[in-house]
Order: sequence, then structure tokens, then C-alpha cells
Amino acid sequence: MPDGFHFDNTYVSLPERFYARLDPTPVAAPRLVRLNAALAERLGLDAGSLASPDSVRALAGNLVPDGAMPVAAAYAGHQFGHFVPQLGDGRAILLGEVVAPDGARFDIQLKGSGRTPFSRGGDGRAALGPVLREYIVSEAMGALGVPTTRALAAVTTGEGVRRETMLPGAVLTRVASSHIRVGTFQYFAARADTEAVRLLADHAIARHYPDAAAAEHPYRALLDAVVARQASLVARWLLIGFIHGVMNTDNCSVAGETIDYGPCAFMDAYDPATVFSSIDQHGRYAYGNQPRIAVWNLARLAETLLPLLAEAEDKAVEIAQEVLAAFSPRFEAAYFGGLRRKIGLATEQDGDTTLVNDLLKLMAENAADFTLTFRRLCDAAADPAADATVRALFADPTAYDFWAARWRRRLGEEAAEPPAVRDAMRAVNPAYIPRNHLVEAALNAAIERDDFSPFEQLLEVLARPFEERPGFERYAMPPAPEERVLQTFCGT
Repeated sequence: MPDGFHFDNTYVSLPERFYARLDPTPVAAPRLVRLNAALAERLGLDAGSLASPDSVRALAGNLVPDGAMPVAAAYAGHQFGHFVPQLGDGRAILLGEVVAPDGARFDIQLKGSGRTPFSRGGDGRAALGPVLREYIVSEAMGALGVPTTRALAAVTTGEGVRRETMLPGAVLTRVASSHIRVGTFQYFAARADTEAVRLLADHAIARHYPDAAAAEHPYRALLDAVVARQASLVARWLLIGFIHGVMNTDNCSVAGETIDYGPCAFMDAYDPATVFSSIDQHGRYAYGNQPRIAVWNLARLAETLLPLLAEAEDKAVEIAQEVLAAFSPRFEAAYFGGLRRKIGLATEQDGDTTLVNDLLKLMAENAADFTLTFRRLCDAAADPAADATVRALFADPTAYDFWAARWRRRLGEEAAEPPAVRDAMRAVNPAYIPRNHLVEAALNAAIERDDFSPFEQLLEVLARPFEERPGFERYAMPPAPEERVLQTFCGT
């Protein structure tokens, strides 16, 4: 039996109504596709042992590791604004928790591990494409410095899963700070189970926000801390052009991590109205709507905590509103601070917000590529001759010229020399992101030809997103018109 995980489980100490105990459903012929050796080391695990036949069986769900206490978690959620009182882990099993050498605690979860009591008629399985997509994008997000769940391993099952057609099945081993969601709180609040809400809040404080335990009002401190992390998280999404795609409350982690990579995507040409998800018919979760939706989700969390915030309902509502009102200034500070750094400004002046907003407006009007514009500005900051490469991204190149003159005047008020400004900009403007056409090409090669080399190559590029390397030029380029991906699809 594989025993390298050294589980130390706390979620299962909560009452049984928080989860269902069950083992993963075995698969026919597990085969290891990818093991994340660097993440294994971060967790204090031995990558060589994890690649052993018994460990691969455990990563597929065919063998329960020593110390694991498998459960499917209960939760509810608002899906596209409509409340569903019971969702839960319909195709995922939490094996348990491990404590890394630095003391950080992580969940180890199998996605695609079979039916659970929360499957609602689904098969509980995952197709290979969504598993590889989550592996690629979550690992890219981690390399980009965005709080995120991580991918420890991908295993094919030797079985097909039926969606529109028959597809190869797979299981993803996901690592998260926890899987406590806004929807987890909603599950118990919808049942008027205030005791469970309190137990869950205490667990979240102990696990993620220990300072809140010592606060005068711990549950207000918990809500305030979640608001702060979500404001920072969503700002980071916007600064790299990321669109989550399905910001339902059951996909909103109270730990402040990006979780549940379904029809997620990265923008090519800048447009705040960009939507890729095939199920987002009305643009609820469009790129530019993500801050507003984050506040909406946090308001749903606040509603569940009202009985804990104050005895009198009107006082509890007042407290919740005060805490939620802090989201906007926190988000704007993180977002505009990040935008200033993206254009090379280390100090803050009154006109900076207008300057960067004017650039975004010009980019939207001229279909300029989001990632490439900011990356090429790095060289332009050090050498005006590089303006030509930026101008080429604008449908009307002259639209860039007047803005560039204003930008250079503002850069002249910074203390750093141009080469230092360029280097600082390169540290926050990635050269490589998981561009949709490259992700789709990697998935298609794996699904249609059992060829994982494009997947492996893409992972190699994305592991060092800020470092331009010879031979990887095509990974930095926007798609040709015939390569554009217009829709992405949910992984279920």
C-alpha cells in the first residue's frame, strides 16, 4: 500500500452531515500521464514513490492510501444566479489532508473518481480533456503568481466516458488549501442549521485565518479576511487577462484560491465584454464583470453568517454591509496598483489611473492583444525604437502614438533608469500564458492521437512565464484568425 502521503485529516472531524463517506470507484486500466514532481516536493512527498504502480492505482482511485479517510463534501450554490440547495462533490473524493514541511495544510482530492450521493444522475467521471485543461491552467496560474489549486497528477483510466461522444476517461489529483466554498456555508444556512454554519466558520478560521480567532468579533474578522482575499484574487485575474467562466458561489473558495477550472480562458484581444464559456449565454461572468460578481458571491457568504455577526438582524446586516463595502477600495487598490506596475510606474500620481485606463480603451478600440501589448511595452520603456512592435498590435497604429508620448513623460518622473524599468515590467508582464488555441491543440493531440508531447511542451513553457526563451516564440503569439477559439466548454 502507498503510505507516502502521511495524512493528517481535520475536515472529517466535523459532523457526518458535512460529507458522505465512500471510497473512489476503481477504473479498468490506470496509466500515469503526468506527475508534478515539483509540487510533490513542496508537499514533502517522494515523486519516485508516487510513480510506483501502487501509487498510480491510488491516484486513479483503485487503492485507498494508508491514512486516507475518503469523503465527498456537501455544499450548495448559486449557479448563474439561481440557488440550488444541494450540489456537493458529484465526481470528486477528498482523500484527506497532508501537512507540508513548512506546516501548510493541503487537501488531496481525486476528480473524476466515480459516483457519489451528490452526483445527481451524473456518472461521476471526468473526460481526459477537462483534466488536462485544469492541469495546464492551474499550473500556469501558480507560475504566474495567482493563488490557485494545483495539479499533482493526471491518470488515464482505460475507460470511456460518454458526453456528446465517447471520450477517454481520466482522474486528476487536485491539491488545494481547502475545498471550503461559499456554497458550503450556503448548504447549511439553507437548512437553518446555524450550529453547522458556526462549526464550519470555526473550522475555516482555524485552517485559513487563525488571527481571526483572537479578534474581538471572530466571525466579522473571518468575513473581512475572505473579502480581502477575493478582492486581491480577482484583481490578479484581471491583470493577466484571465476569465474564470463559471463564478458560481460553489466555485468560490473561502481560502481565496482560484478553484474549479471549467470553461476558463485567457483573453487574446482586449475587450472587457469577452466571454468564452458556452454556457454563459448572457455574459454574467464576462471578463469585466468578475469584480461585480465577486462582491455578489461575498454577499451570499455574508448572508449565511448573519446569525453569527450579531444577535439583532438589523445590526448583523449593518456589519455585513460595512465589511462588503471594503471590497471595492481593496480591489481598486490591487488592480490599479498592478496596472501601474504593468506600465512601469513604481510611484503613484493623480493622473496614473486615467493614463492606464486610456491605454485599455485604445486597446479595446483597436483589438490589441492584451498580453502581448504589455509585454512589448517593456522593451519600449527602455528604447523608443521598440514602439514599432507595440504600434503593430493596434488596428490604427497612430492611436498608440499620442498615448505613448504621455506615457514617456510620466516615466520620466520615475527615479529608475530605463533598463531597470524594463526589467521590473518584465517581472509582472508575462511573455507566455495558456493561450486558448495552444491549450486546445494540446488537448486534441492527447484525445485524438494519444500524443501528450504538445501537453508536455506547453507545460514546460508555462512553468517560466516571465522568461522569454529562444525557440518558444510561437507560444507568445496570438492565434491566427483560423486558430481562434471562440467557445470553451464545461468539464462535466
